[in-house]
Amino acid sequence: MNGFSRYVFQQLFVGMVFVTICFTCIIWLSQSLRLVELIVNRGVDAGTFVYLTLLMLPNFLPVILPIALFCVVVFIYAKLIMDRELVVMRASGLGQMALAKPAVILAFLVLGVGYFLNLYLIPESYRMFRQMQWDIRYNYSHILLREGAFNELPNGKTVYVRERTAEGELHGILYHDKDDRDNQFTIMAARGALVETKDGARVVMFDGNRQVVNPQTNRLSVLYFDRHVLEIDGRKDGSADRHIEARERHLSELFNPEDENISVEDRGKFIVEGHKRLVSPLQALILTFIALACLISGGFSRRSQTKRILVSIALMVSLLISTLGLENISAKNLRLVPLIYLHSLFALLGSIYFMVRTPNYRPTTKVAMA
Repeated sequence: MNGFSRYVFQQLFVGMVFVTICFTCIIWLSQSLRLVELIVNRGVDAGTFVYLTLLMLPNFLPVILPIALFCVVVFIYAKLIMDRELVVMRASGLGQMALAKPAVILAFLVLGVGYFLNLYLIPESYRMFRQMQWDIRYNYSHILLREGAFNELPNGKTVYVRERTAEGELHGILYHDKDDRDNQFTIMAARGALVETKDGARVVMFDGNRQVVNPQTNRLSVLYFDRHVLEIDGRKDGSADRHIEARERHLSELFNPEDENISVEDRGKFIVEGHKRLVSPLQALILTFIALACLISGGFSRRSQTKRILVSIALMVSLLISTLGLENISAKNLRLVPLIYLHSLFALLGSIYFMVRTPNYRPTTKVAMA
């Protein structure tokens, strides 16, 4: 890149990083508010909450990045026109592609990031997010680690832990089971540890006793033990199976829904999701060329800049709305899926044509009155 391209590219890159961070923070805050109930009702610690919300961010980046790039291209090139820098560059002999080169290079970088997100990072991160959210909502084993609280579990079970050390050791454990009214019992132990197994959560307790009261004689029986393992059913009823959403699946799963035991009603949405992942990164190129076509395809007049900016924003909004509409329609009728590709292709070629074409200038002439 020459000096002009490096100068403009640096401004575009810094501006895009700033705008992307701003958009991401806004969305992160709005989405994290939906998960506050996990802290209030499920006893999730702050670190787990932050990690859970961060896992959601890759799902929004494919939408944020093209829009952020569009905003930065419009702002930087409009500023260059207002400062007459593009006028000087064009007068020095630079053509349309030379003026647009920094923005196009950045658009291709965003395109690569978009495909990385869509093809790998999004399904992996969203699957981790959904699985973690599922475990928090339906697995009660993590509540057992809460200190100083009587935690009610399903089927009339209650657990209390006085203290949990940094090494994960539990001190002062009390467990009461009243599921069977005729055989209620209480277990108390000096120390123990929570162990997660594939069959569920287990509490290994040491130096404790098991107390049972005979309902007929009201006689207390105490059994002392050195080591006891207690199995706990930590899941709610009906929570064994979790539905795997389309965003959690890779392309091979989306394009072969019949092999993944997906219902016939949902197969259209899964197939369209796969095509969307292949097409959506192209929006970075399309929106960039739309912004460039509106700003540098004509004369660099300051008076017309506001109109050109408004036209580019209108085209951007129209593109996003039409893309979303085509995706929803194609999910109901898979024969319309090629329209998703044609729509993006026509938008890309049209924006390139209007951006590359040489501007025509109409010289102004002044007629002197005799």
